[in-house]
Amino acid sequence: QVQLVESGGGLVQPGGSLRLSCAASGIIFSINDMGWYRQAPGQQRELVATITRPGSPNYADSVKSRFTVSRDNAKNTVYLQMNGLQPADTAVYYCNADISQRFGLPASRHWGQGTQVTVSS
Repeated sequence: QVQLVESGGGLVQPGGSLRLSCAASGIIFSINDMGWYRQAPGQQRELVATITRPGSPNYADSVKSRFTVSRDNAKNTVYLQMNGLQPADTAVYYCNADISQRFGLPASRHWGQGTQVTVSS
């Protein structure tokens, strides 16, 4: 089994910052892409940022220049530094990772349980 556990969400004022973390644990052989998605009430889940194993990031246009995704492969952990938060960033943020559990087995997608980020004055 694989678990992804997020932390770092909360309530922040507009213009503020938060840092999300997501640690993968369990039976893990290798992790390919990791990333973050979010879902606001009444809306579909959308990509926020992803990062490849070597460290190449990809961002949604709405968060470029404000958010930074990074990872620590030794810790099987991905981070999302969010600066300049706006009310439109309010959502449940989900961690995602493409994980192979055994040599030779194809990787499969795993999701965290989500962490709430609320931006409000």
